[in-house]
Amino acid sequence: MYRTLYGPQGGHINLDGRNVINMASNNYLGLANHPALVAAAKEAIDQFGVGPCASRNIVGNFTVHDELEEKLAKFKDVEATLVFNCGVSANSGVIPCLVGKGDTIYSDELNHGSIIDGCRLSRAEIKVFKHMDMDSLETKLKEPVTGKRLIITDGVFSMDGDLAPLPDMADLADKYDATLVVDDAHGDGVMGPYGKGTVEHFGLRDRIHIETGSLSKAFGAAGGFVAGSRELIDKIRPQARSFIFTASPLAPCLTAAALKAVEMVSADDSLVKKLWENREYFAARMQKLGLNIGSTVTPVIPVIVGEGEKAQQMSQSLYEKGIYAQGLQFPVVPRGAARLRVMVSAAHTKEDLDRAADAIEASAKELGLL
Repeated sequence: MYRTLYGPQGGHINLDGRNVINMASNNYLGLANHPALVAAAKEAIDQFGVGPCASRNIVGNFTVHDELEEKLAKFKDVEATLVFNCGVSANSGVIPCLVGKGDTIYSDELNHGSIIDGCRLSRAEIKVFKHMDMDSLETKLKEPVTGKRLIITDGVFSMDGDLAPLPDMADLADKYDATLVVDDAHGDGVMGPYGKGTVEHFGLRDRIHIETGSLSKAFGAAGGFVAGSRELIDKIRPQARSFIFTASPLAPCLTAAALKAVEMVSADDSLVKKLWENREYFAARMQKLGLNIGSTVTPVIPVIVGEGEKAQQMSQSLYEKGIYAQGLQFPVVPRGAARLRVMVSAAHTKEDLDRAADAIEASAKELGLL
């Protein structure tokens, strides 16, 4: 069973009737209940109503969709974007538009499930390389193939908080005439200047031309998108099945909220800076305790405990102490790598982070991890 919220998403939440510090949400910038986003959503409901009730290609495209795509393109420094109702739909719709039967996809073994599904739907041959292992990737790229090659990876991996080695991947893509696609769901609003993403973080805008992203994490609203050239977007718009065959594109109120978030982040990087201050502070606390936080370099901070039962026990112990961080185990993460996944937000105060760190220390001691 899942837990239930009795109020808005934020740094503090009412979860199953208990007030807790929220260390489990993707609400990286704390925008999910920001007054400006709430006001934008309410205004859009008054102007556009609630549901679109038609595909955007029929009669479900509102002016606010067009505005969001224009602002997103400017934010990502690309020619155009196309907004989907969620990130899963973006990946499952876009990948089959890029490759098909007779082509080959090279996919990181820890890529998000929506990437995996999109690859399968394409009917291309899928070659999985070891996580962030460029020797493994190149070994597979050296194997002769016919048709197009596509390399695809998460920018930020959501279970480990590590970064794909995009500069090395771009080199291999150039060397073997492959297209490199980055899903930056956990990098948008987080990585790079003004949270423009992992591609910008590495300074690769001139070399990586296709990204998918999310509006439901750092931007605090909902939806997914693809960013790239106008030619790419014009190709995807009439072809992506998850785009053309849905009568529930991103609702106007959520679109308006996402638009407001993109405008805010584009104009002011203070929330991105606060997020990273909090991330560095909390990661240092975890390292000082001697806990295994893996290879994270982002606000996703895993506390790796090994056994699934211990991860769940630790999560429950923290909940009883007024902190919520989710315990994750196989098949979400590999066997023997169960963990507490801690998500740091700009909405957290230093006091919140100290309370969370103290509770994690106490719970770890209770379970014999320290």
